[in-house]
Amino acid sequence: MAEHEQGDKQGYEPVGGHVRVAVIGSGFGGIGAAVRLRREGITDFVVLERSDSVGGTWRDNSYPGCACDVPSHLYSFSFAPNPDWPRTFSGQRHIRAYLEHVADTFGLRPHLRFGAEVVRTVWDPHELRWEIETARGTLTADVVVSATGPLSDPKVPDIKGLDSFPGEVFHSARWDHDYDLAGKRVAMIGTGASAIQIVPAIQPKVGRLTLFQRTPAWVMPRMDRAISGPERALHRALPATARLRRGLLWGIRELQVQAFTKRPEELGFVERIAKRNMGAAIKDPALRAKLTPDYRIGCKRILLSSEYYPALARPNVDVVASGLAEIRGSTLVAADGTEAEVDAIVFGTGFHVTDMPIAERVVGADGRTLAETWKGGMEALRGASAAGFPNWMTIIGPNTGLGNSSMILMIESQLNYMADYLRQLNVLGGRAALDARPAAVRGWNHRVQERMKRTVWNTGGCTSWYLDASGRNTTVWPGTTAEFRRATRRVDLAEYEVLRAPVARRTEAVTEDAAEVTA
Repeated sequence: MAEHEQGDKQGYEPVGGHVRVAVIGSGFGGIGAAVRLRREGITDFVVLERSDSVGGTWRDNSYPGCACDVPSHLYSFSFAPNPDWPRTFSGQRHIRAYLEHVADTFGLRPHLRFGAEVVRTVWDPHELRWEIETARGTLTADVVVSATGPLSDPKVPDIKGLDSFPGEVFHSARWDHDYDLAGKRVAMIGTGASAIQIVPAIQPKVGRLTLFQRTPAWVMPRMDRAISGPERALHRALPATARLRRGLLWGIRELQVQAFTKRPEELGFVERIAKRNMGAAIKDPALRAKLTPDYRIGCKRILLSSEYYPALARPNVDVVASGLAEIRGSTLVAADGTEAEVDAIVFGTGFHVTDMPIAERVVGADGRTLAETWKGGMEALRGASAAGFPNWMTIIGPNTGLGNSSMILMIESQLNYMADYLRQLNVLGGRAALDARPAAVRGWNHRVQERMKRTVWNTGGCTSWYLDASGRNTTVWPGTTAEFRRATRRVDLAEYEVLRAPVARRTEAVTEDAAEVTA
């Protein structure tokens, strides 16, 4: 702990000057980008983090029961294996500690700048660089890598009367650990991945728990267990065994992809397993009817829990099968008229995924923000580059999400693309920039959306957070991780316009340099 505290002090050096690369965010994407930059021999970079430590969503989400739904050995960097994962599905505390460990192991502390929330980023077409205003100063960068992640800014619905609620209110990603839930009447709003972990974690201590469910989720049993000491010792002594374990976990998920993307009808077998998982704990036919989805499994993210349904069957839990519509004092009113008196409200209502707030703070070559450019829907070439935003890349960009595997695989593919992008700039030499051609972005996005038409996410009969306001899926990748790895292995310069600093500008610079030499 002392080492991490020292690291945090290091991260508060002044923000300013010019760097080759500025990385925004220090979650898996930002930490991965920083490691890759160092491995490429690039040390002239900073990681701008708005909080006071690394971790991203695994720092922000510290709610009771918080854990990953992807196996630990697959939810970690291939270049930083951890033989000592304590469980097959690790909890938030261990994942956050892993990211701290990676930051230390790869010498990232000198590059971290904490409390440096990015306020505005503007492209300078004359200097071919980005001007970045942060909460702790202004700097410029040749390249910006945005790794803010889609699960970073909580979304709270606009509920009539919420402002006048006299009790405690917080989002799952901003958990109030100072508030004691013991004996309280608590409302849980939402039935997503966070909610199904929170419900069984708090049910034994609260007085009464009311779950407001707009749409029931498909929940599969969670095959979690402690990883034994001998297993961990084997992975430490023979690293190849950990790689084999990771490879098997990856391969199984790759084989599942076609059911999600090409043949959703094959998911019927999985639905039967999920129904048995529910039936084992929920004996009341009325409650079981409330909890049974009417859409194809996989349309929304499949959730994992062996404790959620047993918790809902407890006598101090009520399930309201209707979304929250209004709040009148301490009374919560559902869309179907059901009322509940509560002392505290916990929102498990997700994040700004298809309308990422960082997009409002990035101003491109034509003076428009990225949010304005994406008004009709997010799109980026190979999930990384948006037209009109030279030398700007995003990690976990449009259509790079997954419905069944580890996002770390996708992040590493995008890091490959980032590394080659920087190599191409070096080959071009001088002051240069790459701007994705609009036709290349449109072509890539068209191919992705055509493939999306057959997927369960578009045909499964649900409305999920994968879809934007117009109903288009701008979130998920409609293929295997191996396909994406091949698509992002190299930068194709034909898909980019090469920008050079204006001639007059370069001439002025040469003249000034000559004058200095003469003097």
